[in-house]
Amino acid sequence: MPTKPFIAHAGEHPKPLNVVGEAITVLASGEATGSYEIFLQNGKVGQGPPPHAHDWDEAFYVISGQIEIGAGDAHAVCGPGAVAHAPAGTPHWFRFVTDGQMLSVTSRLGASKFFADMDKDAPGEPTGPDGLAPVIAVATRHGLALAAPVPAE
Repeated sequence: MPTKPFIAHAGEHPKPLNVVGEAITVLASGEATGSYEIFLQNGKVGQGPPPHAHDWDEAFYVISGQIEIGAGDAHAVCGPGAVAHAPAGTPHWFRFVTDGQMLSVTSRLGASKFFADMDKDAPGEPTGPDGLAPVIAVATRHGLALAAPVPAE
């Protein structure tokens, strides 16, 4: 199905999805664009996913705060204006060092469906081993490969 041009103004976006405690707003889904996806991600100190990989490219642009980002062998604490890129299949992760906000862009449809299922089937921050089970189930269903958690510093 061909896509159509669109403009979405502030206030017209869907409500943020709760993805392991992080508020993620789908600004442009792959269904709307026919390819890439754009997300606004708001997180609090300590939030972020464990190392993982998926079959779409993902890039991050830090808007505010400090966000520690790792992709492959690259790793840095990033402030406003920083850009990080993880090619498809590359293990990557991030952790909000301070409350912050970033844009993320993916190369194809996939993340928006994953985030929607996380919000529905595994909302909130997981606590304990039982809390991780729904997160792992949703990740597996969407083809994400999870790695060992990043050690706390």
